[in-house]
Parts: sequence; C-alpha cells; structure tokens
Amino acid sequence: MSRAKALLAPGLAALVLVCVLIALGIWQLQRLKWKEGIIAEIRQAQTAPPVPLPANPAPYQKVQIAGDWLPGKAALYGDEIHDTPNGPVPGGELLMALQRPSREIILVDLGWVPQQSPVALANPPSNPAGYLHAPLHAGWFSGKDDPAHGLYYTLDPAKIGAGMGLHNVAPYMLIAMGPMPPPGSAMPQPAQDLPTPPNNHYQYALTWFGFAGVLVFEFIFFARKRLQQP
Repeated sequence: MSRAKALLAPGLAALVLVCVLIALGIWQLQRLKWKEGIIAEIRQAQTAPPVPLPANPAPYQKVQIAGDWLPGKAALYGDEIHDTPNGPVPGGELLMALQRPSREIILVDLGWVPQQSPVALANPPSNPAGYLHAPLHAGWFSGKDDPAHGLYYTLDPAKIGAGMGLHNVAPYMLIAMGPMPPPGSAMPQPAQDLPTPPNNHYQYALTWFGFAGVLVFEFIFFARKRLQQP
C-alpha cells in the first residue's frame, strides 16, 4: 500500500470530524440569533408597564397582583451579605404572603433586607408588581431549611408556604420590582431588572470553528510527516 493510500482512512476520519465541528459552530450561531431574540423580548418587556396577572402569563412579562397581605406571615430566603455605609451587613430576601380575591395565596419576594430572622413589614406595598419565578428544588449543595425560624435556602413556594401554615399556595413566586430605598434603609431592596439569560453562543461558535481549524492543521502536519517517511 502506498503512503498516500495509507492516509485515506485517517483523512476520511479527520474530514468527518471537521464537518461535525463546523456543524456545531453553525448550530451555535443559530442559537445566538435565537438568544438575541429572547433578550430583545426581555428588553421590550422591561420598559412596558406591568399588567394584571393573567391566567397564562407570557414569558418575561411584568405582572401586577392585587390582594390582601396576610399579617405576620413572613420568611427569609437565602443568606447574603450586602455592603452598606456602616459596613457589611447580613440579610436575606424577605418573603410575604398575598391572598388574591380568588383565595389563592402568592408568595412575594419583596427584596433583600438586613434581617437574620424574618420580620413582616407593617405597611407592605399594595398591588406589588414584578415577574414570576418558577419553583426551585434543593440541590446537593443547598443550605438546610429551617421552617421553625422561617429561614429557607431553596425557593420552593409549596414548602415555604407550608412552613408558614398556609394552604392553596400558588406554584410560583412573584419577584417584586421597584425603586431602591435610600442607602442605609431597613426597607427591602427589590429587583431592578428582569432576569436576562447569558448569551455566550458567539464564543462557543468560535471555539468549535477553532477546533476545526486546529484539526485541519494537525492533519496537514501528520500527512506531511507520513509522506516524508522513507
């Protein structure tokens, strides 16, 4: 068998792999365009006013919920330290319960507060607005929830609601949005923006195309070396 024919099998294998790598790069460019469309929708929703909570809210839609706050029902989610004018202060996200006219209860994340045990606001905002958050479930590295003290590390409305002694809790949570309180205030710091997914598909495409280019040069080097052998 000639040396040129000996390169046929590795050449075909390299060609197939290069085609696969290029296809992956093109796929990432397609996902880039898809993700840019999602981000454009989020930016448009960011500037739109909130709408009354519909039966089936659209993704990335700001909504407003009417109802009555249940007095004394509060919990803290997470454990986060914020820098304040007086130095680092521990705290968490303050969760309170809002009962709609339908009797359904929605847990509302009013924002970060400098509390280590939950204290309900005496005058929470009426008709809070924000975005809906699907429930999360505990992972391997999640902190241990402490329902007895109203402290949670997993954003699970059913579990948090049960810890508050509530029933008919909605299977989602409202993340409140609004203006930031003055520096040093004990009031909650609500979310300022809708969540935006990361968009790294351009870098991923360059990586796959780069692997394809490296493979081509590696095969050229391999072939030249094989053909030069006596």
